[in-house]
Amino acid sequence: QVQLVESGGGLVQAGGSLRLSCSASGRTFSSNPMGWFRQAPGKEREFVAAISWGGPSTDYADSVKGRFTISRDNAKNIVYLQMNSLKPEDTAVYYCAAARSGSYYLNVSEYNYWGQGTQVTVSS
Repeated sequence: QVQLVESGGGLVQAGGSLRLSCSASGRTFSSNPMGWFRQAPGKEREFVAAISWGGPSTDYADSVKGRFTISRDNAKNIVYLQMNSLKPEDTAVYYCAAARSGSYYLNVSEYNYWGQGTQVTVSS
């Protein structure tokens, strides 16, 4: 079992930066592929970024490539999402997710554990 808690969201102006953190509890965190997703009002939850359990493999949605960076510190049981050059269209609730095994995944249905989410609002 893995429990996830996100933090670091807030209100920022366009062009600004935020760093989201996802603190995980559970013995198997270091072996879990992790991902970040987001959901804007009236829209489906969408993939943002993913990272393999060991950290060397990552993937990003086209809309955030070159602006967002996912990383993990297995010693601290934390996954980060560094978000730079934020745009108003990045406004959403951001969710951290963990899968039980595998490399990493891009689909909501492949993750087994979810946090409660943290709001990110980017003003123009």
